[in-house]
Amino acid sequence: MIKALNRFRMPIILASIFIILAIWFPATFDKSFDVVKSYSTEILLIMPPVFILMGLIEVWIPKEKIKKFLGKKSGFKGVILSFFMGTLPTGPLYAAFPLASSLLNKGARMSNIVIFLGSWAALKIPQLLVEIKFLGISFTFLRFVLTLTSIVIIGLFMEYILKNESRHVETN
Repeated sequence: MIKALNRFRMPIILASIFIILAIWFPATFDKSFDVVKSYSTEILLIMPPVFILMGLIEVWIPKEKIKKFLGKKSGFKGVILSFFMGTLPTGPLYAAFPLASSLLNKGARMSNIVIFLGSWAALKIPQLLVEIKFLGISFTFLRFVLTLTSIVIIGLFMEYILKNESRHVETN
């Protein structure tokens, strides 16, 4: 019984909060419920295609191809491919996490995964077009270059730290 409670601790806490809101603060409950319903609908519409895409990646793209194009020896090609993979989609960032996990499990380099996620979050082509319209080409270009440079540096830094961290864990 205790294991079940621990396993479902977060849903139980959230349900308890919603019950309290419904009883003592019905107006707040209504607003909260609308937000939860909206996000849940969005997730339910987006995640199934993401999981299908993950399955297709698992089946159609051999591990050797992922290692060749995104792995440790992919070099600059891997950086460019990761960047383009991140700039093309238009979905929310949380849709990229399962894809990134799948690529990482198939041998993609950590820095390339960070570049993929960072590009998805901040450098999507449709987003850039809107940014140009509202903030101008000079601002957008400078932000793009600085963001891309930062993402690559962060990716390499994370790879270095996580590699050393895993080495430290293995030796202890």
